[in-house]
This record gives sequence, C-alpha cells and structure tokens, in this order.
Amino acid sequence: MAFLSDTLARVKPSPTIAVTTKAQQLKAEGRDVIGLGAGEPDFDTPEHIREAAKRAIDAGKTRYTAVDGIPELKAAICAKFLRENGLTYTPAQISVGTGGKQILYNALMATLNPGDEVIIPAPYWVSYPDMVLLAGGTPVPVVAGIETAFKLTPEQLEAAITPRTKWFIFNSPSNPTGAGYTRAELKALTDVLMRHPHVWVMSDDMYEHLVFDDFEFCTPAEVEPGLYDRTLTCNGVSKAYAMTGWRIGYCGGPVALIKAMGTIQSQSTSNPCSVSQWAALEALSGPQEFLADWRRVFQCRRDLVVGMLNQAPGIRCPKPEGAFYVYPDISGLIGKATPAGTVISNDEVFATALLEETGVAVVFGAAFGVSPNFRVSYATSDAVLREACARIQAFCAALV
Repeated sequence: MAFLSDTLARVKPSPTIAVTTKAQQLKAEGRDVIGLGAGEPDFDTPEHIREAAKRAIDAGKTRYTAVDGIPELKAAICAKFLRENGLTYTPAQISVGTGGKQILYNALMATLNPGDEVIIPAPYWVSYPDMVLLAGGTPVPVVAGIETAFKLTPEQLEAAITPRTKWFIFNSPSNPTGAGYTRAELKALTDVLMRHPHVWVMSDDMYEHLVFDDFEFCTPAEVEPGLYDRTLTCNGVSKAYAMTGWRIGYCGGPVALIKAMGTIQSQSTSNPCSVSQWAALEALSGPQEFLADWRRVFQCRRDLVVGMLNQAPGIRCPKPEGAFYVYPDISGLIGKATPAGTVISNDEVFATALLEETGVAVVFGAAFGVSPNFRVSYATSDAVLREACARIQAFCAALV
C-alpha cells in the first residue's frame, strides 16, 4: 500500500507473538493446543507487589509522572544496581520505560545514524535486529552455534568490529538459548571491547535472576569497570517478578545518553504507567526470597524438558544455564517426511507441521537467526511440559 511508510518494509512482525496468536486462534476453534511460544512466567505477580499497586490507586497515584520515572523508583533502581551488580549510578543516570523493549528502542533511536552498525550475537531475541533497522542502523548478526554452546567467542567479536560499529548488544542469560556467559567468558569479550573505544555496550540483563545450578550472573560494566562510561545496563521486572503485563523496564548509563533517551520517550509514550511504577518499586525493594523458590521450579522444568527432548529421535538439546528456554537442534530431522508426506526441509516447516499435527506450538529457529533449531519456553506446568514433550517425541519418531 503506497500510503504506508517505507520504514515498515524494513521490519517484520514478531514471530514469537505470531506463534502465540496462532495457538490462541486454534484453541478458540476447539483444537487441543499446547503453547510453548510465549516467554512469560506462569506464576502470578507476588501478592505484596499487587498490594502496592492497589495502595497506589487508592492514594490517587494515577496521574502523569516524570517522563522517565518517579524519583522513588529511580532511587530503588540505583540501590538494586549497587546491591546486586556492584554498579554505582545516580538517579540522573536512570531511565524507566514502558517495558524493557522500550528502553532498548529508545537507546537505539537516540544514537543510531544511517550506516551505523550494531553487532548482535545470533541466536538473538527476535526484536534486536528489527529495532536496529527501525532506528536507521544496520544489524550485524554474528552466529554463535551449538558448537560454542551458543556463545560468542572473543575472536568472533574482534572480527565483527569495524569503524562503523556503534553498539554491541549482549544478552546473558540469553533469549532464545538460555546460554549464560561465565565471568571468564565475559571478561574475554570485554577485553576485546577495551581495544575498541568507539564501541558502546548494550547489556540486556532481563534474565539475571533466572540462573541455575552453580552459575553466577555477571554484567559487562561489573566485569570490566573500564566500560562503565560506554555501557547501558538494561533490565526490568517482567521475567523475574512475573510482571510481563505491567510493562516496566529500566536502565543505568551515562547522563547524556539517559537525557537523549528521555527526549525520545517524551515525544512517544511519555511516562510509563504510574501504578506500574509503584508496583515495580515494591518489586525491587520488597521481599526477594520467592525468587529462589521460583528458580528451583524453573530448574526442575529445564531438566524435565532437556531430558525428554534428548530422547526424541533426531533432536539434540543442550542444557542451558538460565532463562526459561531451550533451543534444540534438529539437524537430524532435516530431509525426513511426516506420514502425511510433508518434507521437513527447514525448521519453519518443522514448527508448522508440529503445530498442525500435534497441537504443540513452538517458535522456529530462523526467527532467531540460527537454524535448524526451535525454541521452547518451559514457563508452564510440569504436566503440560510432559505432554508437550511426549507429543514432540512421537512426532519425531513418526518421521521417515
């Protein structure tokens, strides 16, 4: 349609949202569908957080706030960064947005010019490249495959940097793989970045609290203080606190960048929801003990899914360090056919046939930049996961 902007042609709708929508449509039609596409905890938002929101409503805290966050929430974010990450920020270095996605988008919009490059390790969260494109930049995906446990090597990072590189986007634990970088692995990457002072770091720490076994989370500016002045440390309350619908993300970074991001936000959404901000304040400053309980639940689910998927013929499923995703490899299934005659030529065909024939909805790997794979979100009950994995096993076993 000639009426629409040329910008729209550079991006595509979110594949993860598309899968979730398709699963919901099939359910509405009466199909027995198990949706493993959405990255959303199945826990309710904790009661003390919900109560804080109710108190805010009753106290009339329902009006406009400062564009990029109320002072109380900014102070709590500063305290969180110091307490959990050893990072010292002032309120002037903090921005609060309508979800973690807006924080990333604001930063890219505020900094990218045509020709600027953004290095994005693949597999990547589906929104990273498209946000870069919307902001006028050029995404530079660098594939970190199963042979390196889906982690970028220092040599790969070094080779990808050019004079045009503006940002390096870092996500650990990762969506879609759950891969987490150890302190030593991250230090090797930050050593590379220290040799290239024109490259800024955007660290997406959204899954910080969802780590398993003995894995210890760390973030770039914590590992290499020399990067502090050119790092935007991003986080939010969506995943750890089961607050996806509340839409609160935040970041800490240099004052000039934070101000620029505020300018972008002032002309787009203005302030995040006032009630959600007060709820986020309680999330960050209130009781934290439940996080460990939830981690134990997610770790059990991870082990269940990894174990069952590795029993499916043709599937290889690494055990991730964090988040609530697995990213199985289906190289062993490519070229096989379903009993109905559908040839599994790629991971999108696999995901489509799996949904149509078994009712299990997953996201195909090409959406995340690395194939042939698919992503499973195990943020649902053990019973549902067992049934879904049993269906996947049967589907794979029937391929010829």
